[in-house]
Amino acid sequence: MKRKQIFVTGISTEVGKTVAAAIITEALEADYWKPIQAGELNDSDSHKIKGYISNLKTIIHKNCYALQTPMSPHAAAEIDNITIELDKIVAPKTDNHLVVEGAGGLLVPLNDTATILDIIKPEYKVIVVSRHYLGSINHSLLTINYLQERDYDVSVIFSGEEHTTTESIILKKTGVKCIGRIDEEPFFNTYVIKKYADLFRSNLEII
Repeated sequence: MKRKQIFVTGISTEVGKTVAAAIITEALEADYWKPIQAGELNDSDSHKIKGYISNLKTIIHKNCYALQTPMSPHAAAEIDNITIELDKIVAPKTDNHLVVEGAGGLLVPLNDTATILDIIKPEYKVIVVSRHYLGSINHSLLTINYLQERDYDVSVIFSGEEHTTTESIILKKTGVKCIGRIDEEPFFNTYVIKKYADLFRSNLEII
């Protein structure tokens, strides 16, 4: 199988991006990389991924920026008295598949000029995590259309309580492939992550 590089973004914060990234990582036994972590450095998304996966192949790569405050990266960096520089965000070298997790949504600022979008390489497959809430259709369509206008290969994962009318209109209006949906589980652990990894694997292998 050709080496895949998958960027996971969300339509907003707290939509289930890290759980989705864990499922993708487990399904492909991929490496994982979170370029920018803002806040929760002792319980970061990289820590969560390590606790979620059960395969022995995945390597979790170091953040390029680990910021102290749980805020937008540009603001957290300012508090740490640094400026995020794009040329210092360098993808790890690996012969394995690579899952890259963003911070928040596409246009979250990194500094005065760059956003998360600027670290998504043209060759990356992009998976958008969409969760139903009032306004989520608009946020989903804006995110997906923005990526499609820039010629990215885009798929979607739905997260949380199922809302068929929301999900169906997003798929109809964008034409993107749905990798699957993650239900509102009581908790996530290695068993639950592996269950979804097994369900999603075939769809992930063909993107």
